[in-house]
Amino acid sequence: MEQRAKQYFFYVLRCADATFYTGFTTDLKQRLMTHNSGRGAKYTRVRRPVKMIYHEQLATKSLALKKEYAFKQLTRQQKECYLREHGVAEKYLLK
Repeated sequence: MEQRAKQYFFYVLRCADATFYTGFTTDLKQRLMTHNSGRGAKYTRVRRPVKMIYHEQLATKSLALKKEYAFKQLTRQQKECYLREHGVAEKYLLK
């Protein structure tokens, strides 16, 4: 039986209050459902519904965690710039 390599993703959610939430996962669809069901992060629990506006696949868990950490260190303006540069629609960036 062939085993697939595990996939790791860095992702950005846009919360109902127009804030961003960043995380990492191995299953994007399941993670989004978890956030929107209220069983995700405490931060998103009170800011539902959330929409996944961006994700990147990375080779290792370590790289995904580093990407998440680096993104969280950016200012709101820098985050918006990064997301624009990576093709996220303007409607998801405005408050």
